[in-house]
Amino acid sequence: MARRGDEGCCAVLRLNEDNARFGLLAMLILLYLLCGALVFSAIEQPTELKAKKLWTQRLRNFTEMHSISGEDLKAFLRTYEEANVYGIHVDKLRPRWDFPGAFYFVGTVVSTIGFGMTTPATIGGKIFLIFYGLIGCAATILFFNLFLERIITMLAYIMRWFHERQLRCTGVLMPSDHRCGSGTSGGESDSLEGWKPSVYYVMLILGVAALLIACCASAMYTVMEEWGYFESLYFCFVAFSTIGFGDLVSGQKEYYVNQGAYRFGNCLFILMGVCCIYSLFNVISIIIKQTLNWILKKLDCRCCRRCTRKHLRHRNAVNPAHINSRRNDVSVDTVCDSETDGRRMSGEMISAKDFLASNKVSLAIMQKQLYETANGGPRQSYVRHNGFSGGIGALAVMNNRLAETSVDR
Repeated sequence: MARRGDEGCCAVLRLNEDNARFGLLAMLILLYLLCGALVFSAIEQPTELKAKKLWTQRLRNFTEMHSISGEDLKAFLRTYEEANVYGIHVDKLRPRWDFPGAFYFVGTVVSTIGFGMTTPATIGGKIFLIFYGLIGCAATILFFNLFLERIITMLAYIMRWFHERQLRCTGVLMPSDHRCGSGTSGGESDSLEGWKPSVYYVMLILGVAALLIACCASAMYTVMEEWGYFESLYFCFVAFSTIGFGDLVSGQKEYYVNQGAYRFGNCLFILMGVCCIYSLFNVISIIIKQTLNWILKKLDCRCCRRCTRKHLRHRNAVNPAHINSRRNDVSVDTVCDSETDGRRMSGEMISAKDFLASNKVSLAIMQKQLYETANGGPRQSYVRHNGFSGGIGALAVMNNRLAETSVDR
C-alpha cells in the first residue's frame, strides 16, 4: 500500500476542497473586516473627536449661562434618553404603536431590516417579538428564496429567447429549429437546449434593476422627507440590504402630503428593493465562490508542480513511480488484481503483468464513467470539479440554473 505522505500536499486540497474553500473565505472575510475597520476609522474618527469636543464646550457654556450644575444637567439628559426609548422626541413624530406604525415595525422585523426607531419597551412585547420574529424571519427568507428562483428562471427564459433570436438572425439556427424540447431537432437545437445564461449578465441586469429602484425611491424621499438625494440613496442601500442602521428612517413624520399614497409607495419600494438586492447579493456570491475555486486551483497546481518535482527526484528506470502510485491510489469495484502485490521488490524492473494490470484499472474506470453517464448515475468527478453542486439555501436554488453553476461546464 502506498503511504499517504507520498500523495503530496495537493491531495489535501482535493480531499477537503469544501473545507479549504471555507477556510480561505474566512481568512479573506477577516482581512476584509480589518481593511474596512482601518478605512472607517481613518474617515470617521476625526469627525467623532471634533463632535465630542464641540459637545463638551456647549455643555460647559450652557451650565455657566443658566447656573446649572453639570450633574443635574446630565441627570436630565439621561431622563430624556429613557423617554426616547418609548418614542418621545423633541420634534413631534407620528405615533409609533398605532396600527400603521405597528405594521411598519413588524415589516422591519420579518425583513430583518430592524431600523431601531421603534422597539418594544414592555416585557410582554419583547417575549412576543422573539417567537414572532423566529417564524416571521424564516418565512420571509423562504419568500426571498422563492422570489430568487422565479427571477432567475424569468431572466434565463428572456435571455435564452434573445440568444435564440440572435442565432436565427445570424443564420446559425434555422427557423424550423426553434421548437426545442421534442428531442428531434438538430445539433443547433441540442446546443440551444443546453444553453444557460452567464452569471455576469444576470448580475448586470439585477444591478441595473436595483439601481433604477433606488433612484426612483430616492427621488420620492428627497421630496417627501426633505433629505438630500445622496442621503436618500444611502438610505435606500441601507434599507434594501437589510442593514438598517436607523440614522435615517422613512415615514416618521406626523403628517405628509398624500400620506396614504406615500406610505404605500414607501412599502412597495422597500419590498422591491430588498428582493432585488437579495437576489443580487446571491448572484455576487457565486462570483466570489468562482474566485475562491480559482485561487484553490492555482494553489493546487502550484502544489502539484512541487510534488511532481519531488517525485521526479526519486523516480528512475528501475522503479517508475507514476505506475506504482496509479496502482495503489485507484480503487474500482470488481477490479482488484492482487497477485502481483508483494512480488516485486524496490530494486526490480516492472513486470509486464503489472503494466497490464494498471491499464486494466484505467479501462475499468473509463467503462464505469461511461456506464454512469449513459444511465444518469452519479457524476462525482463533475461535482468535485464544479464546486457548486449540492449546497443549501440560495446556492441550492441557483444550482445548474446559470452557466457558471452547471455541472456540464
